[in-house]
Amino acid sequence: MTKILVIDDEPDLVRFVRGALETEAYQVLTATNGHDGIRLALTERPDLIVLDLVMPGVHGEAVLSALMAQDPRLRVLILSASPDVQLRISCLELGAVDFLAKPFAVRELIARVRNRLQETSSSKRREILQVGDIVLDLQARRLVVDGKPTVLSQREFLLLLHLMRNPGAVCSRQELLSEVWGYDFDPATNVVDVCIGRLRAKVRPDLILTVRNVGYQLQSA
Repeated sequence: MTKILVIDDEPDLVRFVRGALETEAYQVLTATNGHDGIRLALTERPDLIVLDLVMPGVHGEAVLSALMAQDPRLRVLILSASPDVQLRISCLELGAVDFLAKPFAVRELIARVRNRLQETSSSKRREILQVGDIVLDLQARRLVVDGKPTVLSQREFLLLLHLMRNPGAVCSRQELLSEVWGYDFDPATNVVDVCIGRLRAKVRPDLILTVRNVGYQLQSA
């Protein structure tokens, strides 16, 4: 049975959402605070998490961040009455798969839940690449290092992806220019070095080594 976890501190809303989801034959777990929500999410591994943002104790955004750091494959649908667009963007960048504004119609909630679950079954769970303490979510294009999530630019993502697919190997600048930028020749540019510098700031400087006169090497351990 498909399992959904609802994390919200409003008992009436929890009962309402639970009843609606159970009518659709979903197994529903509930938590009324962030701490219990994180514990249940990590022990029960639900197919989808419906998360409120404004809760006492641990704010929903902190819950989302903690969940994504522990397991980027978890899928979280945010509920919030906040009109703050930047908050929505922040949640999506952290890894939320959807954002539904309160108040909402139950039919819309069910439709969004169905869509997110269909994504899970049809597009498979997120592909995750891991080298040591570096975790790269290939679907969300998001980096987690030492449990801390970081958003990557397009070039940073492609560069790190190539390095992570070749851990311990020395990747030449020409190879990286070809794979990441599409250059089949050396245009006398330092874009590789600049992008490596930005990546080092996000993954820790010691994890990407410079091999003099050749290129770069991602530490595999």
